[in-house]
Amino acid sequence: MSLAGWDNIGILKREILLYTQLIGKGFQVSFITYGNSDDLKYSNRLSGIKVLCNKWGLPKYIYNKYLHIIHRKHLKSCNIIKTNQMFGADIALKSAKYYKKPLINRMGYMWSDFTKRENGDFQEIISYEENIFQNSDKIVVTTQEMYQNVVRRAKQLKNKISIIPNYVNTELFKPSDNFTKEFDILYIGRITHQKNIQGLLEALKNINLKVLIIGNGDMKNGLIEQYGDLDGKIVWQNNIPHNRLPGIMNKCLLYIIPSFYEGHPKTLIEAMAAGMPVIGTDVPGIREIIENRKNGMLCGTEAKNIKSTIEKLLTNQILCKKLGQNANKYAIQHFSLEKILDMELNLYNSLLENSQMVRL
Repeated sequence: MSLAGWDNIGILKREILLYTQLIGKGFQVSFITYGNSDDLKYSNRLSGIKVLCNKWGLPKYIYNKYLHIIHRKHLKSCNIIKTNQMFGADIALKSAKYYKKPLINRMGYMWSDFTKRENGDFQEIISYEENIFQNSDKIVVTTQEMYQNVVRRAKQLKNKISIIPNYVNTELFKPSDNFTKEFDILYIGRITHQKNIQGLLEALKNINLKVLIIGNGDMKNGLIEQYGDLDGKIVWQNNIPHNRLPGIMNKCLLYIIPSFYEGHPKTLIEAMAAGMPVIGTDVPGIREIIENRKNGMLCGTEAKNIKSTIEKLLTNQILCKKLGQNANKYAIQHFSLEKILDMELNLYNSLLENSQMVRL
């Protein structure tokens, strides 16, 4: 992913926040991206993060193949190399081996698992992942379920693995009573098969509710053509800047994530931090966050289950209030930036005992 790509889908500020905090702790941070010279314009917005990119416009395969040489000055002088997802981790591994640097491989989701669910052709990715696992100094996953998945495949890697969830900026995402509720239901995310938006739309057919759906994806145009706005119930909106999400969340009664499977969904924990009662499907990545009827509601992926859960929650204001309050407490306790920053620092210190300056 390029910085421009992050910016285009409105998540640049969210993705860099942890690293700007690390700079505040005395660390030096560099981003090596796959973007072109457009990424250089973000240098002034990244609070001290050095941006290195394909400023020469080299063909992608050439840039990827020789990245460890092209950016040798920074790679040679850094203390740790970290990759943010499994896709592209082979390039980070090549650089780490070449310069004999420790490698942290972080995964927000299991690439092979997602591929298996989508098209079934995943054996090549399994082999790719296992090579990265074996040669990483540390493996970071975001959920206990992912941890168990990796351990089942390679028990000897158990001591390499750390569970560090995604973080939420609880100063930005917090409850507020200063907004009039304009929508009953909010969904934010990609409009793809994985997200089961069709199931949500089917559930909403015979419910008189106002729904805001924010996001883009390969199924969006088809779903709009098929369902339209369901007689004025649905408002479709494109991706928006991340810093506008708290205000939108505070204008909606509840948040829903109807996916078939997830990694560790960031918008879900942001909605919880904002004090929204949340509904999520009882699937990997969601059921580890939502404890049914305690900090949210779990339901099946079928339209009838989604519909009945929405109706149960919206007709019980006492439950709505309790779940929203508990969701906020849970998000602060488990996913606050401060908590995750401490976990990251412990990870780096486990690799570099007394290092004062680390360039990632």
